[in-house]
Amino acid sequence: MEEVVYPSLGSRSPHLKVGPGVGFDNSVISLGEGHVMILTVDPVSAIPALGMKLSAWLSVHLIASDYTTSGNDPEFATFAFNFPPAMPTSDREDYVRAIGRECKELEIAVAGGHTGSYPGGGFTVIGAGSMLGFSTDDGYVTPAMARIGDSILMTKHAGIEATASLALSFPKRVERLVGRRLANRARKMISLCTTVADARAARRVGLGSDGITSMHDATEGGVLGALGEMATASGKSYLVETDKIPVSDEARKVCAAFGIDPLLTMGEGALLITCRPEHVSELKQTMASSSIPIEEVGRVNRGKGLAPMKGGLPMKFKPGIDRYWPVYDRALRQGLN
Repeated sequence: MEEVVYPSLGSRSPHLKVGPGVGFDNSVISLGEGHVMILTVDPVSAIPALGMKLSAWLSVHLIASDYTTSGNDPEFATFAFNFPPAMPTSDREDYVRAIGRECKELEIAVAGGHTGSYPGGGFTVIGAGSMLGFSTDDGYVTPAMARIGDSILMTKHAGIEATASLALSFPKRVERLVGRRLANRARKMISLCTTVADARAARRVGLGSDGITSMHDATEGGVLGALGEMATASGKSYLVETDKIPVSDEARKVCAAFGIDPLLTMGEGALLITCRPEHVSELKQTMASSSIPIEEVGRVNRGKGLAPMKGGLPMKFKPGIDRYWPVYDRALRQGLN
């Protein structure tokens, strides 16, 4: 990223207020007269084990989850679908219709895109989607806006997406390793892989000095990876008590069965929030009224980088490649189910 991507960003524009960077889910472009456009982009995927309708739901919510960390809702979307030739026409139709239904549910208008099928294309990533909308100069947040003294909070629990995806992709193996009842609960966790409702609830507290200073969803690299990105984006130190990070029984056991740390693997569904200390109680009450679990896990301090603690002692942490994908690929090649 540092050597190739960031030096290759085209021409500079005075209208670009927030561009690409570690920990930034959204870009912000000035429209003048106190108004901005916010936009984000992400891959879309079709995962056979999930089915086309659920894959489409997940794709829409992964993009919308990024967008709503700004404290705003997306208004428009575009999608580029490059369907694998092996994908039956009926599956393509189910996928596109499900994308449309979920966008309608979230009140997002699909404004354009591309649809095609080309030799060489395959599962699971089959294209990309972008979302955009509008706000005011003081009507959004980014991870750069965290302040010293902020409390760090987290919704739901760690490793949600990895747990649900593994349980759905390899159902028999997971049942053998953790039991049928827990495996069934793990599969149902796929419905938690969105932070749209979490971000919408959090913003009711207020943005900036009124309460929420930044938000970021945990995707690849998990909760600790996302906290490290937030620390980098803010230029501050994130002191985090890892013992306070919630981990469900399902995530702990399914991830252990595949040799994955639930704190360091795909965690979509968990929203990380920095909040002014005087508004933490209000934030917790707001989340409780929406039936969204939330825990306080740390504090923003002077300094730089993620500073994880375990049992009150500093813990070594070095960001790395999320082990989910190598594990998933190996299990597929071994023919596990």
